[in-house]
Amino acid sequence: MKTNLHNLYLFRAIEAYPYELEKTAEALNYALAYDSENVIALCLMAKLQSEQLGDYRTAKAFYEKAIASNMDMTDIYPDYSRLLVNNGDYTEAQKLIDFALTIKGIDKAAILLNQGYLFEALNEFEKAEEALENSKMVALNNDFIYYVDEVIKRVNKKRKIQNNKNRVKETQESAKAETSKTNWFQTRLNNLL
Repeated sequence: MKTNLHNLYLFRAIEAYPYELEKTAEALNYALAYDSENVIALCLMAKLQSEQLGDYRTAKAFYEKAIASNMDMTDIYPDYSRLLVNNGDYTEAQKLIDFALTIKGIDKAAILLNQGYLFEALNEFEKAEEALENSKMVALNNDFIYYVDEVIKRVNKKRKIQNNKNRVKETQESAKAETSKTNWFQTRLNNLL
């Protein structure tokens, strides 16, 4: 009976999220009271904490507990790696992505999408585009591919903006260097006269 009641609360939480947050939180608390190491309940609680309440620290703790409970559960890694990228924990996100890609049955397209997000956050736009293209190659859903195409367009716009900024900066530096050379020469000539 305990397992059935636990599943009932878990199903209620899954059904209620994200539209009825009060019911979701209540059902998750009951589900976790019956089984504090249920990976699905822990992941949903982490999503509730991060997406709805903005409590990244607590969400991260729930994801870590879920991984400790079952490292082979493939549903943990896409959301957790996205949380780490959004939270600015880039080295930890890279380690998690590298590990996730070794798990059998993982949604590689989602993990590679998060790899692209990570490179985008680090302003490594060429690597981001490469990861996003790889994500498209392993995707099995046309809507996902369309979404990745839109992300690639955004990354390309950011790359162009960065390239323009770099060109302006280089132009200003070369003009400054040119000015300093002529100023030194003019000063030297004025001293001789």
